[in-house]
Amino acid sequence: MIPGYIAIRNKTLPDEPGVYFYYDVAGKLLYVGKATSLRSRVGSYFTKAHENRIADMVAQIQRIDYIVTPTVIEALVLEANQIKAKKPKYNILQRDDKSFLYLVITNEPYPKPVLMRGHELERLGIDPFRTALTAQAKRKFLRVFGPYPSGASLKKALDLIRRAIPWSDCNPPSVTGRHRPCFNVHLEKCPGVCTGAITQKAYRAIIRQLVLFFDGKKKVLMRAMERNMKRAADALKFEEAAAIRRHVYALQHIQDVALISREDIELPYATSVSDEAVDLDGRIEAYDISHISGTSAVGSMIVFEEGKPTKSLYRKFKIKTVIGPDDVGMLEEMMRRRLARTKIAPKAWPLPQIMVIDGGEGQVRRVQDVMNELGIQVPLMGIAKGFDRKQDRLVFDHSNLELLRVAKRGKELFQWARDEAHRFAVSYHRSLRLKRFFGAKR
Repeated sequence: MIPGYIAIRNKTLPDEPGVYFYYDVAGKLLYVGKATSLRSRVGSYFTKAHENRIADMVAQIQRIDYIVTPTVIEALVLEANQIKAKKPKYNILQRDDKSFLYLVITNEPYPKPVLMRGHELERLGIDPFRTALTAQAKRKFLRVFGPYPSGASLKKALDLIRRAIPWSDCNPPSVTGRHRPCFNVHLEKCPGVCTGAITQKAYRAIIRQLVLFFDGKKKVLMRAMERNMKRAADALKFEEAAAIRRHVYALQHIQDVALISREDIELPYATSVSDEAVDLDGRIEAYDISHISGTSAVGSMIVFEEGKPTKSLYRKFKIKTVIGPDDVGMLEEMMRRRLARTKIAPKAWPLPQIMVIDGGEGQVRRVQDVMNELGIQVPLMGIAKGFDRKQDRLVFDHSNLELLRVAKRGKELFQWARDEAHRFAVSYHRSLRLKRFFGAKR
């Protein structure tokens, strides 16, 4: 509960991503932070016991302002730009500012985004907190963005953005003497610097897009990309127009659940992420059962990594010991076999960040019992079906604060994984039924 004497913009905090600002009684800015939910994040400052530095800051707060952003990734960018521009007292005290992470764009024929610490920049004679680069700095870098309090979030953000703005960390064939494409070319994350497929001029246009994004000018960037798409289409360069359209779509639909980390429920000054934190960008497994009145019963395990399916890791299970239509018993059999394989071959069958079960309390309870028996602990999330996806109910241990966090932020991701597990299970079930049918005909 936020004390009544503190003035809040619009008298309320929205449950949306954004950046918040704390001011003291004299109107001096104390602290800037980002949040996946402004309401939850700001509220956490007033409901927990704090170390002395945090308690000192909280005691001075008299006014709270905020800016809502469309996504968490834009909150990350805005937070860094505001810290650099306004240098709030408690952001600088949060840790030695020389250890902050910065994103720099190198000044070379094919510029690269590189991550550097403040003390590394200072050794090069560059003041990372200067808004404008000196002539000396410009010889080395085109731009310096930051500071970023969370290095992990910055790294994940760069990877997400790369799907929409495919920058390169390669050198051209004139430097390497090779023309072999790097792995990122196949993923459409590199425009082909390594093969000489893109000119310096065209590549620098991509880097300008990256600069616009980290300047917080996403709308300007989107308009420019849409103009380029139309220009390519008018010139009958349909493949180029289609590629730009894919990049525009990727930018519009960034799945930034990957940026949600433990920092969003903890307060500043934490030096590490808890081992109990669930990384929604990590390995997620989902399970489902398919049968007709207990016949041709099968189970499916699908795997998501980086927020999307990794089909090479999908696994099928033919139910062998359960007779009759017993979904819970079938799920138990599948989970025993799956978890036993982790005991035998942990590298081939690593445990996930979280398991998603298609089912309610009964299914979740049975899987938890199996894990307790085997001495294995993995966070569990069940999905009880509603009339439609909006009515789906997440089933989990509500006393677990970490599961409360990921339930709120990862519901759509879990639903997608559940649907994919269902599709895979039904497909396997149908194939078994067809084999039995044609076997019986013979």
